[in-house]
Amino acid sequence: MTLKRFVPAVLAIALAVPARAQQPSELRAVWLTNVDSNVLFTDQNIADAMDYLASIGVNVVFPVVYNKGYTLYPSPIMTNLFGAPVLPNSPFVGRDFLDRLVIEAHRNGIEVIPWFEFGFSTSYSLNGGHIIAEYPSWALDDVNGNLVVDNGFDWMSAINPDAQNFILSLMTEVLDRYNVDGVQGDDRLPAMPVQGGYDSVTVQIYKAEHAGQAPPTDMYDTAWMRWRADKLTQFLSRLRDSVAARDTNLILSVSPAPYYWGYRELLQDSKTWAQQKLVDNIIPQLYQYNLSDYTYALNTTWTDVGQYDPLAFTAGILARVGTYVVDTMFLGQMISASRTKGANGECFFFYEGLRANGDAIGSYLKRNFYQSPALLPYRNGIRWIAPAQIVNETDAAAEVSGVWTSYAMKGYQGMIDRTSDTVNAASIRYDFTISASGFYDVYAYMTPNTIWTRHAVYTLRGDGDSSVVVVDQTDLTRKGWEKIGTVHLSPGTFAVLTVDNSQLASGEYLVADAAMLMLNRRLSPTAVITRVPGGASGSAVPTGMQLFDNYPNPFNPSTTIRFRISATEARPGMAEQETSSVHVTLTVFDMLGREVATLVDEPMRPGEYRISWDGKNAHGAPVSSGTYVYELKAGNAVSAKKMLLVR
Repeated sequence: MTLKRFVPAVLAIALAVPARAQQPSELRAVWLTNVDSNVLFTDQNIADAMDYLASIGVNVVFPVVYNKGYTLYPSPIMTNLFGAPVLPNSPFVGRDFLDRLVIEAHRNGIEVIPWFEFGFSTSYSLNGGHIIAEYPSWALDDVNGNLVVDNGFDWMSAINPDAQNFILSLMTEVLDRYNVDGVQGDDRLPAMPVQGGYDSVTVQIYKAEHAGQAPPTDMYDTAWMRWRADKLTQFLSRLRDSVAARDTNLILSVSPAPYYWGYRELLQDSKTWAQQKLVDNIIPQLYQYNLSDYTYALNTTWTDVGQYDPLAFTAGILARVGTYVVDTMFLGQMISASRTKGANGECFFFYEGLRANGDAIGSYLKRNFYQSPALLPYRNGIRWIAPAQIVNETDAAAEVSGVWTSYAMKGYQGMIDRTSDTVNAASIRYDFTISASGFYDVYAYMTPNTIWTRHAVYTLRGDGDSSVVVVDQTDLTRKGWEKIGTVHLSPGTFAVLTVDNSQLASGEYLVADAAMLMLNRRLSPTAVITRVPGGASGSAVPTGMQLFDNYPNPFNPSTTIRFRISATEARPGMAEQETSSVHVTLTVFDMLGREVATLVDEPMRPGEYRISWDGKNAHGAPVSSGTYVYELKAGNAVSAKKMLLVR
């Protein structure tokens, strides 16, 4: 489904509102590693990185989840097979970095596609490591019966059914346990060094399909290469079916070596993968150090692979390795060349390259290529992961009752609020504006402390129902965004979450900070989010405003929408701010959350305004009878109401 964008409708007062530019459609991605990088080592590092990447326009991250033959997330499968749920003696022990990464990335509107870096490699120069020690029949042998070690990496056979099932089980485990947006393989998945295939299991399979004949001893024999490469393609097809069986909106991504080298040395037939459209995006690793070599790799790979599935083709660009950091001039030349050829964006290896030299690369990308947000080519014009709505306890959308005091402890933004009142009722209510019907996950930002309450009462409200969740705010493992629950919401403005002191005991404190709302895509795959009403709020004081009911309502053929912009807005304990003007938008949505018309989109001074809508879209065509939502946004303040058009 392709979403249309509308130019503003005619206003009842003289306002010059420019038409909005079409959003670009391109993948802007980066790999997150655990080697030569500490970005995944702490939750704070993850949060800071996702904020930064969102600020420069990145829309996908590929975090490593499988390295050195171990998972970096706590894996029940690895516990069962090897007694090691996570990479030993690493910063991933005792924490679930992937769960935190998904929350922080989705909060910023960034998709998360875990990357299984080691693939069918088992260890690095460790004679197969713990995997082959436990399952020696999985080993990949060369023609002399020795374990295949390629460029230092030890390998298991990617044709062995048990080895295939092992890798497939890890990838589907991630899809089943985490709210990720897909999975990715690379130059080791699916792959197998050409010198391999002489292990007993692979030989038995070959003989069964060739009337008992043994495979050729020449590893470069054309038919022998084709048979092994086809087995890898069959595995990729099986992986694709497993991903799609869970959710057709999940992405299968691969990042193979360039075909001209990858097929000959790693049996990666990425040409066939593209011809058969087995993947949603393919990112060949075009890692070169000068423009001539890059252009050759790009043009050759486009001819071999890209032309067969242009929508999926993205350029893999080397940003940093060791002491090397790409020069911005060379970077610009590579991006321009790949886009001219037809690539739908780029992916950078790796995150630290964008942050090198005082964020020079990231700043260059933002200034020259990523000036405006981009949709993803494989999402059919839909913003699949929209930035979360966040309401701070100091925002206008948070209604405070009772006695609360600020406390000098770092919250999501600024300090936190707390109350010790056990006599009088105290609560904070968080209001959110919804543009599309769907299921939404509700989060609260936790700052645990042993003197807080064990009985913080959170009330969730959805369409026609409510539920109560009691949270232990002393639990030191509950730090940062904590999911409270999931509710179904229709378009409009609602009090979705309330925290209160109804179970507060003497000597304890109830703490409140920010609340967050994110669309649950697994439960709401058809919801259309053109943008997030209100967006993610900051710590600035919102401008005061008031949105009135439209008149007449119901209406035909036109109605008037009245609103007031206030000069100041003050909150307890915060200085009053003067407001000379504020950016205002007034937008009409249908009940599916699709934008129908933008009536106002410009800075406005304090005062009262009346805007007419004639029941037409921006093209001047009358819209059908039905209920519509009109949403007013002034600075950080948002309000919405419903109106009924009767033809």
